Amino acid sequence: MKKILIKGRSISKGVGEGEAIVSKQAISFLGGVDPDTGVVIERGHELEGENIAGKVLIFPSGKGSTAGSFIIYALARKGAAPQAIINLVAEPIIATGAVIGKIPLMDKLEQNPIEVIQNKDWVRVDGEKGIVEVTKRA
Repeated sequence: MKKILIKGRSISKGVGEGEAIVSKQAISFLGGVDPDTGVVIERGHELEGENIAGKVLIFPSGKGSTAGSFIIYALARKGAAPQAIINLVAEPIIATGAVIGKIPLMDKLEQNPIEVIQNKDWVRVDGEKGIVEVTKRA
């Protein structure tokens, strides 16, 4: 299996790993993700109907209300949060939610994660060392 190591900026410390779920679209957690289940409920979103719980969620950035930070925290409290998050550029909504929810978050990777990582690749986010390890699916 092919492995790729990518360095980036660590925003929220910790280590998380899981199957990748990738979106080219920004995500609004307030009204866009069910806080009880982790299912994307935003109509027309490319991940609509997909569950982000237990996965490594990769998307460009957040959008919408600052209350989205509390939705991320609620997801973490209920065990429905992603294991880690990777953004192209994390903005304050996602960063705050990840920090208070203790979800590893990285951004500004050396390679565009949306182009390099595909759905179902296995991804390990090491927010302590600032390294993303990708194991390409067979």
